[in-house]
Amino acid sequence: MRVAAQPLTLEAYSPYGNVIMASPRGEDGKPANRGTARRFNHLAPVDDLRPGAATLNVCVFRCAPRLVFPLPVLLLEKHPASTQVFLPMNARRYLVLVARGGDAPDLGTLAAFLASGAQGVSYHPGVWHHPMIALDAAIDFSCLVWEDGTESDCVEVPYAEGEIEVTIE
Repeated sequence: MRVAAQPLTLEAYSPYGNVIMASPRGEDGKPANRGTARRFNHLAPVDDLRPGAATLNVCVFRCAPRLVFPLPVLLLEKHPASTQVFLPMNARRYLVLVARGGDAPDLGTLAAFLASGAQGVSYHPGVWHHPMIALDAAIDFSCLVWEDGTESDCVEVPYAEGEIEVTIE
């Protein structure tokens, strides 16, 4: 199976999560910091579906660049009880690979998106996704995710090399 990346847009990505960026729909935002900034509120929920003791983990992933394509997909993962948010700190562009599904990814919903460095993403709880795919150079991503330290924080499904590949144009 080969998946071609498409540009990351609010509409195309909405079944999987939210695109996080300033002025996502062309709005002006609200004045902040005595007029030195514009604030764009409520861009994405950060949901915790657990009934108890999860804590919000704010962490950073440093991702090595992927320079050879097509890219073999060796695993997809999901966070069944939490939104996961990724905000690039030093990116020009990166690749996002997502799918819906229950106990396993529904590969009929598999989609790849090419994101700019001005766009962050969230994954809805339970959305299958590939680990972050840096392009061109290493990228640091701030990440927000609710975790309780159990195996259900992150569920993975492996794939054989060559079974799924992602291309970019």
